[in-house]
This record gives sequence, structure tokens and C-alpha cells, in this order.
Amino acid sequence: MKSLSIGIDIGGTNSVFGLVDTQGVILASDQIQTKGHPIFSDYVAEFSRLIKSKLYEFPDYQLTGIGIGAPNGNYRTGTIDHAPNLPWKGKVNIVQEFHDSFKVPVFLTNDAKAAAIGEKIYGGAKDKTDFIVLTLGTGLGAGIYSSGKILYGSDGLAGEFGHLTSTQLDRECACGRTGCWETYVSATGIKRTVFDLLATQPIDSELRKYAFNALEAKIIAKYANEGDRVAQRAFEITGRMLGEAIADLYSMFSPEAVFLFGGLANAGDILFEPARKSAMENAMQIHKSKINIQPSQLDNEYAAVLGASAMTYEPA
Repeated sequence: MKSLSIGIDIGGTNSVFGLVDTQGVILASDQIQTKGHPIFSDYVAEFSRLIKSKLYEFPDYQLTGIGIGAPNGNYRTGTIDHAPNLPWKGKVNIVQEFHDSFKVPVFLTNDAKAAAIGEKIYGGAKDKTDFIVLTLGTGLGAGIYSSGKILYGSDGLAGEFGHLTSTQLDRECACGRTGCWETYVSATGIKRTVFDLLATQPIDSELRKYAFNALEAKIIAKYANEGDRVAQRAFEITGRMLGEAIADLYSMFSPEAVFLFGGLANAGDILFEPARKSAMENAMQIHKSKINIQPSQLDNEYAAVLGASAMTYEPA
């Protein structure tokens, strides 16, 4: 009987899963809303039912394990710990819940680390030992490879880059602090930037017709590419701040490359160009010639799913 694993990517908005064979091919996938399930046990029950319905479609395959990538996912404890962008407060033991439901080994890591594992195994970092994947989604996360190993830290929670703070930043963050990078550099952050611009600058913009909850990063990118000045300015600000943050990452980790992953990264050059320029301007002299910012080379929708699934046969 052939083998497959399940990769799960839990995001602040949606949770995506894929049935993945041993060659990294996604046989089937689906998703549920994360935000729509404030009770954790209800979320696990519905998600498990959906996954099992897909498994029934592949009777010739045996499930060998489940890998999960989640914000604040703790590899060492199997719990999601106080994730500010998820609806469940405190710690939730997601590994135990899925093990009870499927009776196979279950592995957990941070969603950004799962994307980094996917980049290493299937994407642009196959030949690299020192690199960083930044996930620009609802929040801002980092998966850091150093000397060929992913960085977990003493408690499994290293890499919460989005929650580094700056006294120059003044937005309140869902984590309870003020001045976190992700309040600016994320899909949510650029929306906040757009609304700040709309409130302070008397510029005609198609974005004025959108309510905050209806606006998405891809909509802002669309209008930026069509010449909307507010949308373009929002990407200039976001890219500049992202570049400043990446310059600090080079000072700390001296990576071979930084890969950008997630919905906001799909904007392309309107984000990458100001980010590269800002990173060069803000980097230490010894790092200026080494700045290497690339888009993820994986299918953005499933990179974290592939990375999570890979943990079942090669735990990070």
C-alpha cells in the first residue's frame, strides 16, 4: 500500500490541508475558516471530518503522519501558545487532539517554520544552509535556517520576528504590545496603512469604496499596478519598512537569501523593489553586497502545507 501524509497550514483567516504523497505531490486539498471557529474543540472536530472525507477517496493509500504549521506552534510541547491572530486564547494542545482523532504521529511547528522547511525541501533553498523565509500573511513570521538546521530556541518559539518592536512604530498589536513590525509589514498592516493614508491625504482613490474588512492585500496590489496613488504609496511604505527589517536580519543571521512568502508577497515588484532598495540603504557595509531578497519558489498556496507534511518523515 502506498503512503501519504497530511500537511496542515493554520492561518489567521483560513486553515488549509493537503494529502501529500512521498514525492511531494498534493493529491487533494481543502480548507475551512479559522476565524469562524472560536471553540477549539469544534474546530478540530469539523476539520477532522473534512480531512477524513478526503482520505476516503484514496483507499490505496495509508496515512503515516500529520504535520501542522500554526502561528505560535510549539514544536517541543505540541501546543499553540497564545497566538494573537488565532481565535483560541491561552495554550491549546493541537497535537494531542489530532493524534486522538487519527491515531498517527503528529508534528507541530510554527507556520513560518513550515514554510521554511518547504522552501528547503522543495523550493529555492535546496542548496542553501543559511536562509530565512518571511511569511507576510495576516501577521509577519520568520523561519530561520542556520548551519543547515531550523532555529527553534530553548522553548521552540524562536523566530517571532513580527513581534520585535521599534520605538518609531506606534500601532497597537494583537499581541498586546505597541510598535510590532507586523502592524505595518503584513497583509493586515498594509490595510492599516491604506486607511491611514485615506484619512490624512485628500487623494482620489478607488480604495475609498472599500470597508476595512472587505479590503485585501491583492486588491491593494491590483490598484497599485493600475496607478492608484494611495495603493502605490502604501506599498512604498510597506516595502521600505520591510527592507529596514531585513537589514536587521542580515546583521543578526547573515543569511544567503531571504525568501518572501504569503499573500502580500504575491504583489511582486511593487513590494520587492522598495524592500531591496531599503535593505541596501540600511544594511551594514559588510552586508550590502550580500542582500538577496527573492520570492518563494513554491506554490504560495501550498508551500506551508508541503513543509508541514515533510515533518512526518523528516521532523525539523
